[in-house]
Amino acid sequence: CTEPQKLFNIANELLHTEEAYVKRLHLLDQVFCTKLSEAGISPEVITGIFSNISSIYCFHGQFLLPELKTRITQEWSVNPRLGDILQKLAPFLKMYGEYVKNFDRAMDIVNTCMQRSSPFKDVVQNIQKQEVCGNLTLQHHMLEPVQRIPRYELLLKDYLKKLPEESPDRKDAEKSLELISTAANHSNAAIRKMEKMHKLLEVYERLGGEEDIVNPANELIKEGHIQKLSAKNGTAQDRYLFLFNSMVLYCVPKLRLIGQKFSVREKMDIAGLQVQEIAKQNVAHTFSITGKKRSLELQARTEEEKREWIHVIQATIEKHKQNSETFRAFNSSFSQEEEHLPDSSIASTSSVESMPGADGGGALGGSDSSRKSSKSKRDKEKQSCKSCSESFNSITKRRHHCKQCGAVICAKCSEFKPLADNSRHNRVCKECFLQLPASPCSPGVEAVGEQKKRLAAEKQSILAAENSLFSSYLQFLEKGKTWYKMWVTIPKSEPLVLYLQGSSQDGRSPRPIPLPGYEVSLPGSGEKFEVKHVFKLCQSHQTLYFSAEDEELQVKWMEILTKAAKGETEDTAEGLNNP
Repeated sequence: CTEPQKLFNIANELLHTEEAYVKRLHLLDQVFCTKLSEAGISPEVITGIFSNISSIYCFHGQFLLPELKTRITQEWSVNPRLGDILQKLAPFLKMYGEYVKNFDRAMDIVNTCMQRSSPFKDVVQNIQKQEVCGNLTLQHHMLEPVQRIPRYELLLKDYLKKLPEESPDRKDAEKSLELISTAANHSNAAIRKMEKMHKLLEVYERLGGEEDIVNPANELIKEGHIQKLSAKNGTAQDRYLFLFNSMVLYCVPKLRLIGQKFSVREKMDIAGLQVQEIAKQNVAHTFSITGKKRSLELQARTEEEKREWIHVIQATIEKHKQNSETFRAFNSSFSQEEEHLPDSSIASTSSVESMPGADGGGALGGSDSSRKSSKSKRDKEKQSCKSCSESFNSITKRRHHCKQCGAVICAKCSEFKPLADNSRHNRVCKECFLQLPASPCSPGVEAVGEQKKRLAAEKQSILAAENSLFSSYLQFLEKGKTWYKMWVTIPKSEPLVLYLQGSSQDGRSPRPIPLPGYEVSLPGSGEKFEVKHVFKLCQSHQTLYFSAEDEELQVKWMEILTKAAKGETEDTAEGLNNP
């Protein structure tokens, strides 16, 4: 094949896989989801399982697939490009983030409902018997959206390898790959997690449910048959080992006609475990593992197998030690950081405790319960990020402090800026980043200033009224009771994406909201607001409220958003004039 023919073949493969993918999305949204609703399964359960699959189906079926089909089947001879179309996928990757984030919970709900709900089980099994399901389970089809983004990544990488350097599509294709690769990392992590959980479930069943090993923190490292040497007479007995990242399960095989099952004889923690080679007269390939309560002398079938067991167990022990030391070091550094945290509530508690009578139960000192309440409140505040409210964990969502105001924040919600008292770049929250004056003597300030200017220029370009299909100021409410004034716009370049920009958020990128799949409506009878001309956008767990200045603007916005939510882009701008 010539290079142009190879590029066309890749484009054609993308089109065919996209057509097959849309059929799978149709199966999930229009068959499984619809049939379960008709069977009376509660909306909460259906939303918990399918999340925002309707939005994903709407976007691919009504927007991406038609564009790919037109380009590849009708326009390729005059416009052989993919990057410009796939770059439009970027704002919609957020939909996949929500689906992937919900995936583990969705699997749990399906498994529970299949065991406890006969109507649910009947509907699912009837659909799975149909030809359209291809003898695959609901869970298998639910994995399709998680796997789709990594497949875009692989096709784009292949496309870029064969794309000439001087091609007009190279810049767009490289930008698309950069955006899609970030999302693919999240999907790949979910796939690996799913595969790991499947392995744990299989082992759990083989152990007859004796040990509760199905835990996201557990990882199966190695398993296999082994011989145990009797301490009494040295005879070899058939045994089986399961090595996990935190324990070893020493098992006895059960006699069964179908399927191998095991009974757990000993559970040995990796912490404190020792493994070593031993030499026994007339017995080859032997080694021992010694735990806190028991020591086992074991025999492998070959010398190679023995060395592999020793190596893998020793590596698991070392890794467990490193993780424990890292965790202790992290806790130690965090405790030291807490001691220097400028927290007004800590200061006020300290001052109360230091007052005369504070420990005796007087009017000011009573207060063991108030101190506990204050501590409980502080602990709760430190469990989640001040800006995005997402909970912290020690691996993927680390806790940091703003060096200016002391707020507890995550890495995503922070920036780096030189402070007046030192020349280093210090982590600060985004609010302080915008408010702090630039120090002319600090290194790197010029680069930071240039970055802010660039962000501001990009923001103005996206939000400018002349580049919008429609835009205006609206009041916005997502959580709580406080309304915020926002500049709201739908760009001409992205007619299915709504952008929100707060008037006091200079320097921040506008917030994109992909519209396909949202429902546009007026508030329900039970929803009362002080402001007038309110309408809302709803999708799975999320509801966004907007308030217009007058009824005419409210009607116009609802009309535009309804079309965009259905994936309609043609004639959206007809007759529209920005107020």
